[in-house]
Amino acid sequence: MTYASGPYGYGYGYAPPPPPPKPGVIPLAPLGLGDILTGAFTTYGRYWKSLVGMALVAYAGAAVVAAGAFLAGWLAVGDDLDRLADMPAAQSPDFDDVRPLIVAFALAWLVAMAGWIVSSGLVSAAVPAVLQEAVLGRPLGFGAVWRRAWSRVGSVIGSVFLSTLAAVLPMVLVFVGFVLVFVGMIAGIAAAERGSGDDGAGLALTGLLFFLLTFVTMPLVVWLWVKFSLATTAAVIEHQGPLGSLRRSSALVRGSWWRVFGITALVGLMVGVVSLVIQQIISFAGMFPLSVYSTGEDATPRDVIGVFGGITLLLTAAQLVTQAVFAPILPLVSGLLYVDQRIRRENLAPLLAQTAAAPH
Repeated sequence: MTYASGPYGYGYGYAPPPPPPKPGVIPLAPLGLGDILTGAFTTYGRYWKSLVGMALVAYAGAAVVAAGAFLAGWLAVGDDLDRLADMPAAQSPDFDDVRPLIVAFALAWLVAMAGWIVSSGLVSAAVPAVLQEAVLGRPLGFGAVWRRAWSRVGSVIGSVFLSTLAAVLPMVLVFVGFVLVFVGMIAGIAAAERGSGDDGAGLALTGLLFFLLTFVTMPLVVWLWVKFSLATTAAVIEHQGPLGSLRRSSALVRGSWWRVFGITALVGLMVGVVSLVIQQIISFAGMFPLSVYSTGEDATPRDVIGVFGGITLLLTAAQLVTQAVFAPILPLVSGLLYVDQRIRRENLAPLLAQTAAAPH
């Protein structure tokens, strides 16, 4: 049977429309949920060495920085820790005794947080760099991923910080308001006569007000989170700065908020459940040596830290591998949503097809 086009479109006896080009992991056309999921897992399968390798290097580097910071803090104040442990039970330590410990471990925590932020930024920047070539069907080695991610890590961290700040700020304001109201209530109770019947009612009203304000602001937090969910991809692919990335994400999500939210929430729930189950199994397995080992009655804090340090290190390594394996999946979905929105809004498909056909 021959196929021919007719005045009423394609159907029986007429040629079907040609499929959209597919040089890489997705067809260059508006994407459905199946296309996005297939594209994400196909990208993961083809480029898993670069994706997982980048996550392992980044998170392992952050873990080394954190371990080094806390080790340095422990070495600096280890004698103070032993002295506090040897104090008689009836003697309470002064603030001057615990101040070195607070300062040392606060600095170690800040260094660890800085390392974690940089490592998360590298992973967030690496995924769009890989996806950009995966859509075009081009190979990409680990070295190229590292160079592209490192060149955009500042913009990615800035966009993540601003989007997180915008989403969390309403909750922070509610919390601050609750604290101020609570402090005022405590001051009023302290000034009032004991046994006043309004004290309990006032505290209950304050708690109810905090709950209602939190409940009201949660939709705003979710709305802002989805609104800026494509910012990191824009920061890498379009070389946008932090503010420009947020504006691009807002423009692309506009009119498709529920679709972006639904797909992101679905994949996030799937990844979160599987990752949580695996991490719980790892944590449960690590409880056995912790539950059967005894350090003895005369063990010092140094002995305890030395004994449990090895077990903690093994558990941390297992958690690190798990996180590195699952970390790229949700950013891949966000990246494909970014590509899909640009195809729908900006007719990006012909440009992608032309770029894919050009010599690389």
